[in-house]
Amino acid sequence: MNSHLIRRTGALATVAAVLALGLSACGSDDTDTKSAADPTPSTAADAMTNAGADTFGAGCKLIPADGKGSFNGMATDPVATAASNNPLLKTLVSAVGVAGLGDTLNSADAITVFAPTDDAFAKIPKATLDKVLADKPTLTKILTHHVVAGKLSPEQVAGTHKTLAGDTITVTGDAMDGVKVDNAGGPATVLCGNIPTANATVYVVDSVLMPAS
Repeated sequence: MNSHLIRRTGALATVAAVLALGLSACGSDDTDTKSAADPTPSTAADAMTNAGADTFGAGCKLIPADGKGSFNGMATDPVATAASNNPLLKTLVSAVGVAGLGDTLNSADAITVFAPTDDAFAKIPKATLDKVLADKPTLTKILTHHVVAGKLSPEQVAGTHKTLAGDTITVTGDAMDGVKVDNAGGPATVLCGNIPTANATVYVVDSVLMPAS
């Protein structure tokens, strides 16, 4: 009887060892397969290559393909710095500098910025624009009217949002059919949306958003 138990115990041990080796081998294969198939970025460099992957709008083709003003370049900088490296936003960056808002925007925690292009500012008569640039309180009110709380995704951006100026803006549409922002002079169209920066999400628009007087 004891001899039978000993033989049975030895057999079970052998089977257990074989199963353990088999499971170990399967686990190794599964890990390798998952590593090869899993698209999740494993490093900051890998994550950076995905910047701009979820942007939308015909104007996204105007964003530089590489360099500090590209999607990848802007993704690593706070929003005012990121904008300063983008060739489409020179007038906006200049206005932010005049208003002294660069540090405020760069230090903000999770915001969405509707960023007018140079062409958007060019729609404003030069005399009017020069007057606004010379009036810091008015300029500040206009610029902060373009900023809302939270890094809003394309699924979140539609709706009415309180701005940094203390008033509200209303956004309509979606990434598929286009996004528009209400505006005193007619709705502004998002040319390129959902651009990531280190602390903000940027929606480039074709008109300067004017607060209600």
